[in-house]
Amino acid sequence: MAELKPRWGQPLTGIISLICFTLIAWVLWYIFSDPRGFVKAFPYPFVMYLAMMILVGLWQHMFCGDWPFQDMPQPLRGIVETFVNLAITWFVIHIVFYKILGLGFNFLSQDNLNAIASSGALAPDIAAKFAEANAKSLFGQRAVVCFVLIGFFTYPFVTILFGKWPVRPSDLPQPMAGLAEIGWCSLITLFFYTALIVPFWGFIYGKAFGSSIGLSLPWWDGISGITHVHWVFGWWEWMIVALFMTANVWRMKPWSSITLPQPLKGLVSFLCIVVIGYVVALICVKIAPIWLSDVLHHIEGATPEKIAAEQTRFLWYHAAEIAGFTLIPFLIWHHYFDDMVPMDNVDSWGGFWFRTAGVMVLCVINYIFFYYIGWGDWGLGNPHWDHKFLHGESLVWNFWWIIPLLWNEWFFHKWPFYTHSH
Repeated sequence: MAELKPRWGQPLTGIISLICFTLIAWVLWYIFSDPRGFVKAFPYPFVMYLAMMILVGLWQHMFCGDWPFQDMPQPLRGIVETFVNLAITWFVIHIVFYKILGLGFNFLSQDNLNAIASSGALAPDIAAKFAEANAKSLFGQRAVVCFVLIGFFTYPFVTILFGKWPVRPSDLPQPMAGLAEIGWCSLITLFFYTALIVPFWGFIYGKAFGSSIGLSLPWWDGISGITHVHWVFGWWEWMIVALFMTANVWRMKPWSSITLPQPLKGLVSFLCIVVIGYVVALICVKIAPIWLSDVLHHIEGATPEKIAAEQTRFLWYHAAEIAGFTLIPFLIWHHYFDDMVPMDNVDSWGGFWFRTAGVMVLCVINYIFFYYIGWGDWGLGNPHWDHKFLHGESLVWNFWWIIPLLWNEWFFHKWPFYTHSH
């Protein structure tokens, strides 16, 4: 098997890679999302497409092993897989969600919601209200993004924590093995989506625009003090970070110490990550007012209770934003700096804690650069910079920023930054 080696040694290979990925992401951002650019698709539908692209890329690489393109030479393989990714992304959104799942669930189809808003079928007292809100908020696109949010954890965690159990170990060839994993993980995703996301849409359509009893209402208001789905976003995003830190800079620690067989090992690891994700998110919620007190004072509401609820909603979503600032640090450190540490053994517990602390420090630097040095304004053209914290748009950039890195690692096998030696 060919061994990957950094073309220019370390840390130069990592530095060059980071600069290249940042420039690629920035140029593509300007073309497709920046309000000063050409397409101006900010934040929607841009965020929906980029989120689904990552999920589809995960299916292609992690589940299907790049089948059937795995033997193609680079960079042709990477180029072909990229175009296939774009085609599948379009199909999943516009056919699977909008046309197939949309046959039964209007809230998953932006096309259906647009048709309802213009059909005259709604009662006059809510028709105008719904049409205005749908045009502004694009509820169907947001519901698809919520599915991807859940899927960012529930698709890869079977590979990372459960060692692909129950599909592996087996002699299933590709694409059957990959399709089996997609089917199994989709079932798990639907369970979590139903429990954690659907009640919010029950609130939107059952309370704000009608009295439907077909969907349940949020059950977490007694826990979080809010009915908004951003409570889920806050801790779920930190669960995603803990999961991918496991596979990246943690080098499978500490779960590699668990000697239980599968699926018990995976279940214990999963429950621990749920706790880690919630605790870290809660810490962010509690400490963020230290530096955002003035921001909280500018949050408005009709009553003191509504102001307090809106402040809580903001803080839970901001916890997800903070998590997003860790993405590039732990991904680039693992994949393109080869988990470098000052210790001799990169797999030591000293290396584990050094990289963990380092990612947190880089997260803070990333946060400061975006919000206080103004990267979101002069760099990305954020249209809401007067209220920069309140719109939660750093997460969009941080997910977009990782796409060139993931594509290069997944589809291009680190070409041209690494060489293959036999």
